Amino acid sequence: MLSLYIHIPFCRTRCRYCDFFLVTRKEHLGAFFDALAEETRAKADMLRGRQIKAIHFGGGTPSIAPVASISGWLSQLAGLASIDPDAEITLEANPEDLDPVALAELRDAGVNRLSIGVQSFSDRKLRALGRAHTAADSTRTVSEALERFDSVAIDLMCGAEGEGLDDWEGDLAVAMGLGVPHVSAYMLTLEEKTRLWRDVRQGRVELPGEEVQAAMYGLARRMLTGAGYRHYEVSNYALEGFHSRYNLASWMREPYLGFGPSAHSFMVDGGVEARFSNAGSLTRYLADPGHAVDFREVLTPRQRFDEEVFLSLRINRALLLDFLRQGHASEPQRFDALLAGFLEKGWISLTGEQVTLTEEGFLFADEVAGEFMHG
Repeated sequence: MLSLYIHIPFCRTRCRYCDFFLVTRKEHLGAFFDALAEETRAKADMLRGRQIKAIHFGGGTPSIAPVASISGWLSQLAGLASIDPDAEITLEANPEDLDPVALAELRDAGVNRLSIGVQSFSDRKLRALGRAHTAADSTRTVSEALERFDSVAIDLMCGAEGEGLDDWEGDLAVAMGLGVPHVSAYMLTLEEKTRLWRDVRQGRVELPGEEVQAAMYGLARRMLTGAGYRHYEVSNYALEGFHSRYNLASWMREPYLGFGPSAHSFMVDGGVEARFSNAGSLTRYLADPGHAVDFREVLTPRQRFDEEVFLSLRINRALLLDFLRQGHASEPQRFDALLAGFLEKGWISLTGEQVTLTEEGFLFADEVAGEFMHG
């Protein structure tokens, strides 16, 4: 089974906190989909005979693309590979792009899951984040999407300028009240060179401190798990059966193939694992989409160990104690000290020969993984 990721790198504007690869010149959309078709033909041998379990249109803002272009590419794909009848086909969207007509068109095109970048149900917070939509847009769009799609996910972000626990609680309460089956609750991350990073650095903006952010993380965990959502990844919560199949497959190191500028792929052939990525430039991609890949590496045993540790902890999949010890064979005493330290802090639990994160440890998953990866 294979998953696919399609990077549609167009946005109307760049949000002040965003450092993703994107462009804001929509006039290149037609040329992009022509290039995407060419890249897909060039990768036909990697698609033929494969069963596709999940397709994820990400970006950028895929919802600004013509639905006919999305539908056309899916038709091209169907001529090369077998799309599972139950395949998850997700499209990331912004509220301002979705009205009843657009929702119906996307559904008819084959999209069966929407991932909506709501970020907040508060106008003040949306202004602080530099989002184009309003709180009313957020509520309206999610309600209308839930009427038309069986699976709807939303992104919520905490840690914005001036935000307190009450604000964050309000966002979570609205999401649960609407009956959204999947919530991604992200901490606002200050990425270098973004507009927000410059504003914070120059003292024009002050963000909530680490203690407040930790409290927000804990509040999301308590509210959502208390309402029946499963905390299945560091930032992701889903009601039973509504997890992201594409994301979960990626975190479990199952093969996926990427299309579009800056898209990444992970493929396995005869026990050889390789990662490769396309050029992170729309100009270069449009010039030669048939040869879009500009980086490729075959993973070493050490890289495979590190990935297994990092990705398993993100979804709190148990790691065997013996597996971790093998990765630290040269420093067994250091590993024993790490294990004891994390147990004492209450970040991990040890059941028999299996190591898992505790709920508190989820907040420190990257730190735990970083130490376990350093063998």
